[in-house]
Amino acid sequence: MKSSKAWSIGTTDIQIMPTPRHRPPSKRPIWIIVLLCLVCLSLIGAYIYPPQSFSACYFLSSNVCSPFKDWLPPEPAREYTDDELAARIVARDIISMPSVQSKNPKIAFMFLTPGSLPFEKLWEKFLLGHEERFSIYVHASKEKPVHESSLFIGRDIRSDKVSWGKISMVDAERRLLANALEDADNQHFVLLSDSCVPLHNFDYVYSYLMETNISFIDCFEDPGPHGSGRYTEHMLPEIERKDWRKGAQWFSVKRQHALLITADSLYYTKFKHYCKPGMEGHRNCYADEHYLPTLFHMVDPGGIANWSVTHVDWSEGKWHPKAYRAQDVTFELMKNISSIDETIHVTSNAKKIVMKKPCLWNGMKRPCYLFARKFYPEARDKLMHLFSNFTAF
Repeated sequence: MKSSKAWSIGTTDIQIMPTPRHRPPSKRPIWIIVLLCLVCLSLIGAYIYPPQSFSACYFLSSNVCSPFKDWLPPEPAREYTDDELAARIVARDIISMPSVQSKNPKIAFMFLTPGSLPFEKLWEKFLLGHEERFSIYVHASKEKPVHESSLFIGRDIRSDKVSWGKISMVDAERRLLANALEDADNQHFVLLSDSCVPLHNFDYVYSYLMETNISFIDCFEDPGPHGSGRYTEHMLPEIERKDWRKGAQWFSVKRQHALLITADSLYYTKFKHYCKPGMEGHRNCYADEHYLPTLFHMVDPGGIANWSVTHVDWSEGKWHPKAYRAQDVTFELMKNISSIDETIHVTSNAKKIVMKKPCLWNGMKRPCYLFARKFYPEARDKLMHLFSNFTAF
């Protein structure tokens, strides 16, 4: 009896006990948790073991900008042609060679002009008393110049015709450099036009150029039609689109860079054949605006300042820079130009991006410009009158 009753009670208890509820499977976003864990681990690893060549960048930049890009395998190196390999070796050795020791280092002032120099007397005033520290070279492309200053007499070099926008402009620059390089005392080489004037006294200019180890070649990247739009694939394989640069024609270079310019044949030949007005029937390419910026961006980007020490005002947005007549020349104008301490580049695409950078001389912010153009000959008397005053700035 007891066992039967016990069984009955046990059965009843089992029947009245609530049955367990079956819960649906969890819908937690496990994949998100896993992803966050992986990201956290990656960031911790990047913090503890940062890549050696991490470069500064901006968050959400359009470029690949994170430490992870430094961990990616490098792109396979392109195989150089024989001529390209030889050119790179020559460039490397010229750049790394020690400076020629001179007891009397000089600046070579190289004038690229159609004929006579309208501001010869102004330059004479700038140069007088410093005859042991400068040399003069004049390339007159149209007519034999008539000199007003004794400093310029006998300083003409063999010249040839120069056409604006054509390779003959670069030829004239190289011709001036070759003549100036014959004098071993010439350590810095400044290209000037017939419309250039000095902004500071000679001692200031001499110190500015001689006491730094860089060349002042203008160089920036312009993605617009007047920049990369002038590139052609005929430049390949030696010059790739990513290396194409633009800059002002007027340069100031140290001796090693002057030697490199005159020694270059490979890249010069590319520009001679494939950078000219009417290129491919519809595009204009001007070698004097692209040859040196592109060359030095490729072979010695750290050796140039990326700006020119000759001021030119392109604010009017025309094919030629702003030109100053006699009524424009004032003490305030010259003071303002000589006090500018940042460079401005504007892209030629629809965005018209303005890029401003401080002019750093040996790491210190300094005025950018030593010379200025473009002045009409009629302004000479006013410039002569103002020179002693504005060069104090």
